[in-house]
Amino acid sequence: MGTDCNGSSASESFVKKPTIKFTKLFINGEFVDSISGKTFETIDPRTGEVIARIAEGDKEDVDLAVKAARAAFDNGPWPRFPGAERGRIMMKFADLIDQHVEELAILDTVDAGRLFNFGKAVDIPQVAENLRYYAGAADKIHGDVLKMSRELQAYTLLEPIGVLGHIIPWNFPSTLFFAKVSPSLAAGCTMVIKPAEQTPLSALYYAHLAKLAGVPDGVLNVITGFGQTAGAAISYHMDIDKVSFTGSTEVGRLVMEAAAKSNLKQVSLELGGKSPLVIFDDADINMAADLALLGVLYNKGEICVASSRVFVQEGIYDELVKKLEEKAKAWVVGDPFDPNVRHGPQVDKQQYNKILTYIDHGKNEGATLLTGGKPLGNKGYYIEPTIFTDVKDDMLIAKDEIFGPVMALMKFKTIEEAIQRANNTRYGLAAGIITKDLNVANTVSRSIRAGIIWINCYFAFDRDCPYGGYKMSGFGRDFGLEALHKYLHTKSVVTPIYNSPWL
Repeated sequence: MGTDCNGSSASESFVKKPTIKFTKLFINGEFVDSISGKTFETIDPRTGEVIARIAEGDKEDVDLAVKAARAAFDNGPWPRFPGAERGRIMMKFADLIDQHVEELAILDTVDAGRLFNFGKAVDIPQVAENLRYYAGAADKIHGDVLKMSRELQAYTLLEPIGVLGHIIPWNFPSTLFFAKVSPSLAAGCTMVIKPAEQTPLSALYYAHLAKLAGVPDGVLNVITGFGQTAGAAISYHMDIDKVSFTGSTEVGRLVMEAAAKSNLKQVSLELGGKSPLVIFDDADINMAADLALLGVLYNKGEICVASSRVFVQEGIYDELVKKLEEKAKAWVVGDPFDPNVRHGPQVDKQQYNKILTYIDHGKNEGATLLTGGKPLGNKGYYIEPTIFTDVKDDMLIAKDEIFGPVMALMKFKTIEEAIQRANNTRYGLAAGIITKDLNVANTVSRSIRAGIIWINCYFAFDRDCPYGGYKMSGFGRDFGLEALHKYLHTKSVVTPIYNSPWL
């Protein structure tokens, strides 16, 4: 691959770059400057150059946003609308997203390094469908009538939790924005959203579209800023009823600590992972190699469910190693606007340097560098697809979440060994299994301690399938109806009954 990207460089122009329309905080239905007047730079990872300056929200701005969200919840129409009316507005919101697909996809490409063609064809259309899914559920929020054991009549109500704080990561700015916002809106909650400081652009655009769709003022507020200030203010806020965070396990601990030290608000966390992909001797070599590479290189490895630990049964290990090396060297890295590119830049310089440091750890700890391991290009944050062999379970590259295009390849003999080693991690977010044996697939999928298991596929997400972690990968589920219920309280209502002929 040499010193240049093996795809196009960012100097070549494939798509007209956007004018950045929204750079201010969105509070109570209006775009406003931060109280301090401070701004920060958002950077294009393809070049390292500044895209725009964005309003830097702080505690005082979070206070204003929470005040607006509280008023909208306590006194506004959103939680009091019939579910069908919330659903109608959400459907209009989705339609507006469909009308701006290209512009939104461009924002996530210049801000996060997401592949433009994939964003335009998949990411942005799917967030619109995610909104429609929960819009359809908004008028189907029902409690139960309970059969009591004595002379009592009882039923349950499902009520919106209240004011929510959503802290969004940078790796999938649009997808994870709506993983939280869509079910929250359907439930009747109001919210303060903090996108990652690396990727604020699409969140502000979605706030604009929410306003156009008819979401009442104060229901959806966006505070751009930093985790240590705006994120902490949300987590500690005494008038936020629940905080939902997606990000690293280390920051997840801080969010839980803040929730405990403030008002004991509810918390849901989707955190880190070090997911195993277990490939058995009967696997198709080509399919196994394709899935293994996809599992660690998709979105340049910046995905919490990346299959960064690949366990291969000894009978096909050597053949698979050759196939992986061949395919990795053909993997095209370059400008994410180039339709031939499969792998864009890491999100920022800090993440880029972190990944290169872990690659150095792998070399220093005695793993064998099969391919890759070097930066690419003269500007931007590009890294070669990297595969290590001869990896031991106690090496840092096998234990830590790298969040980059780095695969740790390991050999195993028996199904029992594979299960034990797959579970030898503090994380439990996802796992993959490749085998033609249904009994093996059933045994291993029930034995691995992880929130989602993919058999003969990987990244098989769907809006109807709940997703979340075990162990230090967090708790609470995104997607499916479980995500809707995450933002609802169950209230029981009980009255006595007298002289009834039956209970």
